[in-house]
Amino acid sequence: MSFMKKNLVCLSLGWFFAAALWIGHSAVPLPRSTPEEQGVSSSLLLEFVNALDTQIDGMHSIMIVRHGHVIAQGWWEPYGPEHNHVLYSLSKSFTSTAVGFAVAEGKLSIDDEVIKFFPEDTPANPSSNLKAMRVRDLLTMSTGHQDEPPISPDEMSAKSFLAHPVPHLPGTHFKYNTAATFMLSAIVQKVTGQTVLDYLRPRLFQPLGIERPVWETNFQGISLGGYGLRVRTEDIAKFGQLYLQNGRWQGKQLLPAAWIQMATSKQVSNGSNPESDWNQGYGFQFWRCRHNAYRGDGAFGQFCLVMPDQDAVIAITSGTGNMQAVLNVIWDKFLPACRQKKLRPDRVSQGELGKRLANLRVPPVRGAKTSALAAEILNCRYVFPANDQKLGSVSVQSTDNGQNITLVMEFDGKEIRLPAGYEQYLRGHAPLSMGLLSEFPSEPMAGTFAWTADDTIAIKVCAYGTPYHLIFRLKFDGDKLMLDREANVSFGSRKQPTLQGTRSR
Repeated sequence: MSFMKKNLVCLSLGWFFAAALWIGHSAVPLPRSTPEEQGVSSSLLLEFVNALDTQIDGMHSIMIVRHGHVIAQGWWEPYGPEHNHVLYSLSKSFTSTAVGFAVAEGKLSIDDEVIKFFPEDTPANPSSNLKAMRVRDLLTMSTGHQDEPPISPDEMSAKSFLAHPVPHLPGTHFKYNTAATFMLSAIVQKVTGQTVLDYLRPRLFQPLGIERPVWETNFQGISLGGYGLRVRTEDIAKFGQLYLQNGRWQGKQLLPAAWIQMATSKQVSNGSNPESDWNQGYGFQFWRCRHNAYRGDGAFGQFCLVMPDQDAVIAITSGTGNMQAVLNVIWDKFLPACRQKKLRPDRVSQGELGKRLANLRVPPVRGAKTSALAAEILNCRYVFPANDQKLGSVSVQSTDNGQNITLVMEFDGKEIRLPAGYEQYLRGHAPLSMGLLSEFPSEPMAGTFAWTADDTIAIKVCAYGTPYHLIFRLKFDGDKLMLDREANVSFGSRKQPTLQGTRSR
């Protein structure tokens, strides 16, 4: 039996199992404090927030925790504290946590062979490398794959994973691998009879007061594991604080400290660039960082950053294409703000910081409120010939002479209505398209509009449970309409081909 197995099985006896199933709680928020009470300068925190707002295109939320107290929090309107946000690969750290609970309860070992859990899905003649693959290799992204197996919800399964070539000896070759995390989710479901979402409810989500987690599944009903989880910003901060506290929460040991130590330590090497936070080593679905920190992160800037040397946690959601830039701002601006002891109160700077945090906003579309062309095009329908985007028609509708508008589109035979205000966000619901990994049939949306030229109106829509902002640009020329659609971030092309429509008579 491995060293870790011995230690964690011991922890699974008696007090640990009772603690892991502890449900007697309420959704208590983290305690709040002034920055100076926790040894952080409010004036320097203000510089930090300003740097994020001006240097990072696409910030959505931030929460800073020091010594267990929230000292700053802010959401860029229309994002808000009550809304879940897509985590993408930050989900992986939660899946790793589920494995930690299952190991502590004696349901599996990280030294178990992967194929032992899926005899019905294993190829008839598995390769020696596939047979050598262990749960540990899934955790450390060192499965031996050269190329990543399929990861879309309608393709990803244990069978597709095990059928994929394994040219390298597991444990010797780091390859970031979302399908490997799915396999961890599938293994937890095999040994517990529950999805990772349901398994974590009494062990993690309920004790921490994470009230409405949502986790997408594959076509077989297995939580995706490597992505698909949605929680709130404070839920991310609580998760990081649990790890910072070595698995203890409100006086109870939820997750063994031995697991926390292993999961967040460097288990494999993943590069040699000393200036990259993606080259500092990888643990069990956690990245090592510079400055002795570690993190879970997800595409487009979803962060749970844990800084033991500063006794701090930073939770961030965003929609940025440059995640390293976010971490650079943290190292450059937040670390110098931290002190070893509490500081004298600074009411002036605290007030300025609070005001700044309360007035953050995703920039609306800039331009004029109306155009001489508005009366001519409002409430007119423009139709499009058959196209790959499946867009049938568009109209800009208004009941108040263009003070507020609704972009009405027919996509794939279904009507979508996107309300938008001038220099203010109007809220609604609509499907989120563009071929993104996470697609829900009804996303909360908020839109703004402006006339960027006499003949062009731009409508910006924030899907504020996700990283995505969509900008529609409609240029009118007589009976013709040229429509462009672009996203702030995307796994593929951000811009869709221009479509030309004609006014319907």
